[in-house]
Amino acid sequence: MFVKPLVKYNKTTKERYNIYQLCESYRLDGRVRHRTIIGLGKLDGLQTEEQKKLLGKRIEGLLTNQSKRLQLQPLDEEVERLAHYYYGEIKKKQRYDIDQGIKDWQTVDLSTVKNKDVHEIGAEWLCKQAFDQLDIGGFLRKKEWTEENISLAATHIISRTVHPVSELKTVSFIKENSAICEITGYQKDKITKDKLYKISHSLYAVKDELESYLSKRTNELFDIEDKLIIYDLTNTYFEGQMRNSKLAKFGRSKEMRKDARLIVLGIVINREGFLKHSCIFEGNTADSKTLVTVVDGLSSQTSFTNRKPTVVIDAGIATDENLKMLKKKHYDYMCVSRSSLKEYYADTNSVPVAIKDKREQPIELMKVKTDKQDGDNYLWVKSKAKAFKENSMNGLLSQRFEEGIQAIDQGINKKGGTKKLEKVHQRIGRLKQKYPSVHKYYHINVSDDGKGTATNIACEHKKGEDPDKKAGIYFLRTTLDENNEKTLWDIYNVIREIEYTFRVLKTDLDLRPIYHKTDKAAMAHLHLGLLAYWLVATIRYQLKQKGYKKDWKEIVRIMNTQKCVTTSFKNIKDETISIRQCTEPTQKTKQIYDLVNYKYAPFYRKKSVVLPAEISKFDSS
Repeated sequence: MFVKPLVKYNKTTKERYNIYQLCESYRLDGRVRHRTIIGLGKLDGLQTEEQKKLLGKRIEGLLTNQSKRLQLQPLDEEVERLAHYYYGEIKKKQRYDIDQGIKDWQTVDLSTVKNKDVHEIGAEWLCKQAFDQLDIGGFLRKKEWTEENISLAATHIISRTVHPVSELKTVSFIKENSAICEITGYQKDKITKDKLYKISHSLYAVKDELESYLSKRTNELFDIEDKLIIYDLTNTYFEGQMRNSKLAKFGRSKEMRKDARLIVLGIVINREGFLKHSCIFEGNTADSKTLVTVVDGLSSQTSFTNRKPTVVIDAGIATDENLKMLKKKHYDYMCVSRSSLKEYYADTNSVPVAIKDKREQPIELMKVKTDKQDGDNYLWVKSKAKAFKENSMNGLLSQRFEEGIQAIDQGINKKGGTKKLEKVHQRIGRLKQKYPSVHKYYHINVSDDGKGTATNIACEHKKGEDPDKKAGIYFLRTTLDENNEKTLWDIYNVIREIEYTFRVLKTDLDLRPIYHKTDKAAMAHLHLGLLAYWLVATIRYQLKQKGYKKDWKEIVRIMNTQKCVTTSFKNIKDETISIRQCTEPTQKTKQIYDLVNYKYAPFYRKKSVVLPAEISKFDSS
């Protein structure tokens, strides 16, 4: 064992100082690794490095029952006091097997061997190391949270990340399925749904500060510059009436739940998938009305040192008013043009580029010029896959539109059908409203007898109008002055990252539907899901850097193969020996640990011995 110094930096005083840890070396798979047993703090009471080295040896002697040899050397009182203090802390926290220094041979009765208290620990331990890597506990300590509440917060966030269910079911999961409390140090018997609700609200109370801290923390950890940010919205629905809610409103549901009230979640992420900012809006809020609020909130929480990032947004948000606002605030942007350009011509300074998407489908790119005076640059895009999809959709919609016209015509010609000219035009108007993308390609003429009664409908394609010619073509609009079409295309395609983010939030982390009955509980629920996403994003980013791209549910499934189990047996002295330890990780589990450079297990072995009950000499049994 040895005492290891770590250099820390105080941003307030701008001073550097050392803290110390007691570590041990061990060899695994042919490589030497270090394991931290306990933190020793600053060790201000020890003046020399020799004293600190001696402290490490003294604690090791106490742990391995080799203290007699060390006591031959003169020890000062401070070293002896600290050694016994940290020995007690290690023993209390069960951070080291006290008998590990001596080979422990036992004669065992194999018929008494039992395995019990088997709990999942792999996914929990992976997330706990990401939690510590983000130093969320350190942030909460600065907010003067107690260690008990920090442990409870870690327990709840990690449980949500691994097994996203309601607070009531989370209690059952923690007590019956998971070993999370053995990692976080929170007493399992104290877990209740009310405490989980309360800690969720406490975490939401520091939402903005915690979000800003984590944004800067990930940038520092992984040396990220926020050159690109993506903004988009999604909504989730409530299972309940929520009649007194100020947030839950009827709106356009992305899950087609017209019967349920909604709440809108807007998030900003960078191209690496880390959250930069989040907002919660009323369920009937239009997408385009949210951008100003988000940009103002982003500016107040995030500091961009050199230049502001390029904002990538979807066509639904990219109104002319929003784009003017972004220009006014000196943000570059990239979006899909809301309206198709009618008059444009190729840029003579650029050459058309042919690329392929991830499914090997061809895409053509070309910079174009237009007479519009907005000062933006436009990229013409033609996608074969998109064209095939639109052609299929146009064919289906055209067929249904023509069937609708035919039904109206049949109504004119049959007894009891709709024949009044005014009513016929109303039916045609409703049909056009139902199929807005295809009716413009048809010429419809209604004949009448001059007395207000329709006699016939003629419907034919307009000459020179073919929707298939425009299928798969759209335009990207940007303020960036970039001559390389491939670069512009790559910039826009980071929007796929936010699509994955929403998929993780709504499916893997189960943010839909919401079962809470108050606005405060709903917002705390959504924020807890976002905190869980921070752990997912931290792990996923490190795995992606190494070429590992499995989705989160698959990662959790693989990690859950590692368990924590208690093995008990009786020896020749009739003593009951219990050993609590983690199972050896599988090859796939080791691969994930190695890629993110995490430890294989939170502890190696915890041993307890129960002596046989003494029999009284007056006991007739």
